[in-house]
Amino acid sequence: MDVAGFLTQILNGLQYGLLLFLIASGLTLIFGVMGIINLAHGSMLMVGAYVAYLVTRAWGSVWLALPVAVLGGALLGAVLERGLFRHFYQRNHLDQVLLTFALILLFEEARSLIVGNDFYSVPVPALFDFPVPITSGFSYSAYRFAVIGVCLALAVGLFLWIERTTLGAIIRAAAEKPEMVDILGIDARRIHVTVFAMGTALALVAGVLAAPLYSVYPGMGDQFLIISFVVVVIGGLGSVMGAFWSALMIGLVDALGKVYAPKVAGLVVYLLMAMVLLWKPSGLFGQQRR
Repeated sequence: MDVAGFLTQILNGLQYGLLLFLIASGLTLIFGVMGIINLAHGSMLMVGAYVAYLVTRAWGSVWLALPVAVLGGALLGAVLERGLFRHFYQRNHLDQVLLTFALILLFEEARSLIVGNDFYSVPVPALFDFPVPITSGFSYSAYRFAVIGVCLALAVGLFLWIERTTLGAIIRAAAEKPEMVDILGIDARRIHVTVFAMGTALALVAGVLAAPLYSVYPGMGDQFLIISFVVVVIGGLGSVMGAFWSALMIGLVDALGKVYAPKVAGLVVYLLMAMVLLWKPSGLFGQQRR
């Protein structure tokens, strides 16, 4: 592979990894803070992708779908947490898995009733529908650069919120030492609804950004959900920093593996996860819980 091809795969891996981070950051906090195994998190990405399709069809630009995804995702997450998930915090993981699997079926049925079962494409916004020259013989999609920029901006905002605000400190404490929240008398309901709303909104935003890059189709969130769980496991439960670096690592390994070792590319990520777990069972940035 020539230099241009190598640079393309590096940028593709970076862009894919940052999309994974948007999904996995909410997933890791939801599990870390509330102990919920949310298999329906991938469905949130699917909802975001269909929001992008419907908004683009109605108003002509995928960018208009971003505020819809943020507000709608936060509201959806808050409703799900208050209406369903809060009743399952003390239940065993099997009950949680059954609940989230039921939600997957409900979202799929709702999607089928509203937009059908066809595959749809979302056009790249005209403002970013051009190649950006990097070298004399290499250029890269302006839209993919825009996706990288949006994801990085959201990542920085999320880090600042988690690290520099009082609520962020409480969320970190709840993820790393959940017993401290009860001891200090902090209102756990506020933390739970905030984390769930934020995680759901980020997943919808990832779906909006991914829609012009991939086809919008039934069950599209499943492939992202599986690899996002790998990101969470490698990075460490409850660690946003771990999710960020793990997502970038997996994105690059996946992109380069498909070129340099296509026959085993599908196994490389899972082998990486196995090696990390053998070396550090709590993940790269996770706290070993007692």
